[in-house]
Amino acid sequence: GKSGDFATNCLDEQELAALSLHLLQICLVYVNTLLIQQVLSEPRQFQQMKQEDLRALTPLIYSHVTPYGTFRLNLTERIPIEQEAS
Repeated sequence: GKSGDFATNCLDEQELAALSLHLLQICLVYVNTLLIQQVLSEPRQFQQMKQEDLRALTPLIYSHVTPYGTFRLNLTERIPIEQEAS
């Protein structure tokens, strides 16, 4: 529900909802990590970072996530994360 409670009393549905949220959180952390790595791989950006900035880096940022459960997906575009050559 909107207050952070599960909207059902069925334990199987509660478990599925909790696991789905956990998977979404893991995916968000992974994408955030890739985006941070991409920024830090640019020498100019990395050189501007101070020790305090580097200590404060975390993939647990969420300010770019809407808390209302609305996800806008454009399946014709990819997130611009460069893939490293293998």
